[in-house]
Amino acid sequence: MSFSAAGQHNRQTPAARRGGRRRVWRTPRSLVVASATLAVILAGIGVAVASSGDGSMTITKNGTVLEGRKIEGYVHIKANDVTIKNVTVKYGGAHAVRVFDGFSGAVVENTWIQCTRPETNGLVFGNYTARKVHISGCKNGFMHSADAPATIVGSTWNGKPVAAGDLPPEEVTPAEATPGATPTPSSEEKAPAAEASVSRAPTTRIPSTFPGPDNTGVPPGTTLTASGSIKVTQDGQVLSGLNITGCVTVTAKNVILRKSRITCDGLYSIRTDNAVNLVVEDVEINGKGKNSAAVCCGEYTLRRVDISNVIDGPRLGSDVVVENSWIHHLTRQPGSHNDTLQTTGASNIVVRGNSLEAYNPVTRDPFNACLMIGSTTGPIVSNLIFERNYCNGGNYSIGVREDLNASNIRIQSNVFGRNHRYGVIARPDQRGITWDRTTNLYADNRRPVV
Repeated sequence: MSFSAAGQHNRQTPAARRGGRRRVWRTPRSLVVASATLAVILAGIGVAVASSGDGSMTITKNGTVLEGRKIEGYVHIKANDVTIKNVTVKYGGAHAVRVFDGFSGAVVENTWIQCTRPETNGLVFGNYTARKVHISGCKNGFMHSADAPATIVGSTWNGKPVAAGDLPPEEVTPAEATPGATPTPSSEEKAPAAEASVSRAPTTRIPSTFPGPDNTGVPPGTTLTASGSIKVTQDGQVLSGLNITGCVTVTAKNVILRKSRITCDGLYSIRTDNAVNLVVEDVEINGKGKNSAAVCCGEYTLRRVDISNVIDGPRLGSDVVVENSWIHHLTRQPGSHNDTLQTTGASNIVVRGNSLEAYNPVTRDPFNACLMIGSTTGPIVSNLIFERNYCNGGNYSIGVREDLNASNIRIQSNVFGRNHRYGVIARPDQRGITWDRTTNLYADNRRPVV
């Protein structure tokens, strides 16, 4: 990679000569050294700075982390799994931050993007995750499509929250002024594009009282220490403040994992292997579209966990509690039947106070279920309580297999969105299931769903 400052290192004055010699102006040595040093630093993270000298950057190395910079120019991403965090970008060209076709896995977080011209777009064109990204002054804030989706959480455009999956509104062009008509406002006076009305299929939002980006995952201000995959074998071990690039296996008793981030492209982000009473709190799990299940399979408690980019969420084995957590933005793979939660035979399960978004608002895919209940790998599902959850999406939001062998399954006091394909629950009267018709309600009107 190279760094080119505007202009040349050596510049000649107009043909002014003294004593037959041309006078030459040279760049101070300190500037040359500083430029060379910056070139080495940027090359190390796979960033090339454009020759325009305006601070623009093109990232070309997979896995680059760009952190803590103030950029007067654009950022072009031509690599996979790039992370941009704690960065300020100011630009007035076409696109402030652009992910090019053919590249994916970009994550932009805790970043501010300011467009200095009204025709500039903010973060484009999809295949990215935006967390706490704040965009202002841009023609379009976040741009993406069904072919190049995006995950957008905790972010704003011109001060207004942007939910994951909202496509940028179409620009409203006022009619040209005619004699006697009200004059057309100047570009400075036009309402921002965010005010434009766009017709799209309604998407049910998480009610404000349920878990979401502001109260799940790693608490703000937490300092994380880099780590690879971890195998925990010591009883009672407490792990905290880790940024784990890899997966976690627990074989011990009474282990606690808290205030950490897991980015795992293996079969499971967290696996319990003869573990007992694992507790996971304030943790973020990114399965990179590869996790068959985010957590597998039993003897664990999840609290305030943010889970995304997985094929399935947690697998509910025996002696499991999932509460106050947010499971969202599942990833479809060929032949997959994705569920935010699934049990295939277990006992003593509590699912309480969660936001379970089977429906992906970016791809508009309802997936299979928020909760899938079957007894395909075990003889029975017993003593399961599912209460006070928000659930949206699925073929049926609650999927119940016809051959389920069930005992003491209670589903009560939940609220449901309307982005399911067929209905809220399949087979509510199945033997062994108690479905409370008076307390399972639609989120929008609080009326019974069945």
